[in-house]
Amino acid sequence: MSYQNAYTAYQRTNISTASQGRLVVLLYEGAVKHLTAAINLIEADSKIKPSNIEQFGIHIQKAQAIVTELQVSLDMEKGGDIARNLMSLYVYFNEELMTASISHDKAKLQLILKMITDLTESWRMVANSTANAPAATISKTVNIEG
Repeated sequence: MSYQNAYTAYQRTNISTASQGRLVVLLYEGAVKHLTAAINLIEADSKIKPSNIEQFGIHIQKAQAIVTELQVSLDMEKGGDIARNLMSLYVYFNEELMTASISHDKAKLQLILKMITDLTESWRMVANSTANAPAATISKTVNIEG
């Protein structure tokens, strides 16, 4: 088995055996990874090298897809104010990502990255505090279906 195949198998196992809270953390971590990569492609003059434009778009699209996945996984009935607040944030993130992808606004992307990084840390604490709980308990604790 090659290194890439072993790594892919490890990733699949990590995802298929993760708790719901851990899956949310993995999604956030993916968004952080793609936003960081997109930001790194923007030059100091807010331009992107022509050879990097496609990669920049791919990273933004993947971050948007992750935010959308987080959005649709919210349980609005059980989640109460937390779910409504997260929904508002996710809508905001996707709107800002759309704008930033057109304008190559590095500052806007950095702000979104900071907010998502903060949320990642919060979800990591939730996932760690419920890591040994049964799935039904986790679902009630984090108010997310997914």
